[in-house]
Formats: sequence, C-alpha cells, structure tokens
Amino acid sequence: MTQYKWNDLSSEEMKVVLMRSKESIDPLVAIKVNEIITAIESDGDKALSKFSALYDSFDGIDYKVQSSVINESSSRLDQSIVNAIESAWNQIYKFHKAQPSEDYNITTWDGVTCSSLSKPIQQIGLYIPAGSAPLISTAMMLLAPAIIARVPNIALFSPPDKNGNIHPAILYVANKYEGIEVYRLGGAHAIAAMAYGTKSIPKVDKIFGPGNIWVTEAKKQISSRGCSVSIDMPAGPSEVMVIADQNANIEFIAADLLSQCEHGGSSQAILITSSLEIFSNINNVINLQLSGLSRKEIINESLENIRIIFITDINDAVNIINDYAPEHLIINTNNYKEMLGSVVNAGSVFIGPYSPETAGDYCSGTNHVLPTYGTARSISGLSVKDFKKIIQVQEISKNGLQNMYACLDTLTKAEGLDAHMNAVNVRLKNES
Repeated sequence: MTQYKWNDLSSEEMKVVLMRSKESIDPLVAIKVNEIITAIESDGDKALSKFSALYDSFDGIDYKVQSSVINESSSRLDQSIVNAIESAWNQIYKFHKAQPSEDYNITTWDGVTCSSLSKPIQQIGLYIPAGSAPLISTAMMLLAPAIIARVPNIALFSPPDKNGNIHPAILYVANKYEGIEVYRLGGAHAIAAMAYGTKSIPKVDKIFGPGNIWVTEAKKQISSRGCSVSIDMPAGPSEVMVIADQNANIEFIAADLLSQCEHGGSSQAILITSSLEIFSNINNVINLQLSGLSRKEIINESLENIRIIFITDINDAVNIINDYAPEHLIINTNNYKEMLGSVVNAGSVFIGPYSPETAGDYCSGTNHVLPTYGTARSISGLSVKDFKKIIQVQEISKNGLQNMYACLDTLTKAEGLDAHMNAVNVRLKNES
C-alpha cells in the first residue's frame, strides 16, 4: 500500500499514481487460445471433446444438461440459499424492468415518419465462471435483463466439476427461464463453441459474461475474427475508488478496500481522503481486518495495488474520479449527493456511509457487469438494452419525398452520387 499527498505531486506524478497496471496476456495463452478457436471452427465437436477432457476433466459427449436436472436443482440446495436467490432475483429484476423502452416514432418532414424499433437479440450465450466458487450472482445479473429483453433463445455455459456437474445454484437460476439450454463447458473452448457452433452447441449472436484470462482472451479474439458474434464489453481487473472526508468511518473504508482486493491479485483499490487522521491510520486498520479474513493470501497479492491519496479539499476529488473513470465508486462524504451530480465517468456509484459495493455485487438490484480499465468514459454497465438491437424505420409518402427533394438533390450532387438521386427521381416521375 502506497500513500501520496496529492497537492505535492506534479501533473506527471499524478498520472503515474492513477495508472492502472498494464493489462497483458501471456503470449503463450494468446497463441493457445487462437489454436483452440481455430480447431473448434474447423473440427467442431471433435475438437470440443478434446479440449473438454483436457481443461474441464469431462470426457463425455453430452454437454447439455437435461431439463429434469435443471428442474430438480432446488432439491439439492439449502432453503436459505433458495431464499437468498429469490430475494436477490426480485430486486435485480425490478431494477432492470424499470429501464425505459427504446421504441418511438417522430414526424420529421411533412409526410415523413421515422421510427426506432427495439428488437431482442435472437440467440445469446451466457458464460458463468465456476472456478474457486460458482458465480451465482453473475447468473442472475445476466439472465434477468435477458428475460426482460425477451431474448427467445438463451444458452448458459458453465464449467463442470470433476463429476461433470454444474453447481445446483446456477441451475436454479437458469430455471428462471423456461426453455433455457445449459451446457457444461468452460474456458476458451466454450467461447469458441458459442461463436462458431457445432452439432452439439448452438451458434450465438452475442456472448455475455466474465471469466479468467483464457475466457477474456477468447472473447477478445472472437470479437475480431469476423464470425458475426459480438461480446458484452471488454474485461479488465476489478477496481474501486473510495472518496472519504473527515466524517467517514475508517472501519467502513478499510472493509471496502479489502472487499475489492478479494477478487484477485490484479484488482485495484484507491482511497482519496481529505482526512489526515484517516490517511495516517488506514494501513493499520486494513491490516487488522485482513488478519481475520479467509482469503488473505489472495488479498495480499493485490495490496500493492492499493493507493492512499490525501487531498486538502474533498471537492477536488471529482476531477480525479472523472479522470480515472472507476468501475466502482464509493462516495462516503457529507456532501455525497452534491458530489454525485458532478460525476460523469463511473460504472456504478455507491453513495452514503451504508452503501458498500458488496450490495451492488449481489442484491441491491443494479447490475455488477461493469466497464473496467477506464472504459467507463464511454461504456455503461450491463442493462436490458445490451440484449437488444435497434432497427431504424422510415415511411415516406410521395408528398414527403417531394418535400425533401431540394435537400436530397443538393447533397447527392455534392457527393457525386447520381444513382442515389435517380432512386428519388424515378419515384416522383411515377404517375401511380
């Protein structure tokens, strides 16, 4: 954990302090992922079987989980887990259901009506990691907006355990959508199978969900290979920025920083505070809380990515926020509502002393699939609109075409595209 007094830094030093660690994929991983994708593209199920046995320890050929297994998933769960999933699902669904429809129509010229139609993507693939723990919350975050968007065909992929089974809690969430197809596949080969399709696996139009470096690299390569498949958003290490004044509770701040570090060694946590007392004591409080946590070995890996920054005026934090564009932003100050009004670059914001980022990860209702690595400058957190595409429509009467004639004639001549204008003239000459 490193500490800085912001006002003592030069502009160049400030940039260095806020610099994220460079994202780098081991060249060997990138090469191997390319080999996996290419093999599945050409050999389909034959290659998929090879990689499933190698990476998932599953050498069966039946990747699809039977509907009866999905339907019975609740019987293999403690009722407390079922109740928690139901509570979280209801809030996530409620929040996303309230997102506005994008359909509208407007009259531009007299006789010209333009419309925007929102249509669901027809086939999507949801990737749910299940490495050290099954990401039940991610299954909910992806499936709820997909259902609200009325996506007709949803396939869910998750790596199986050594017995070829997917965690029953993930299956329980999957069962929220009748007709969902669930496949026990993980890693880069699952992404490749979704992108190209095989006899066993449906080709999808868009891939959603986080993953390890293999999954991340596979999504990156797939999105640039011209296979007509898009991805939700680029993924990077998880990050949080905490803004705290002298009234903030130092125990809350330490807990927020540690919770982000728990994601992995590349996670980044930044504290910006106007309190010298917090600035001076936060390291001790972090170390005290860390000693009682079960994943302290993982957290220790990312402690060097923690930045503690002191600023003389808490209002100066807004410029730092908007420059850094954090995935998660926690504003724990007296004037948090006022400060929020000036924030333009952030993935998800948590305001007030009792708003931990944990709530957004699980069950407050907002989505936890968020832009990282500064892409919050131009990308939003996952929402219903990500599961739709917009079709633009125009209906033009003959009178409307005449009203546009001068504009069309001038612009087509300026661009030298007379065939475009010909498509107008042949219509206006028509007597019918």
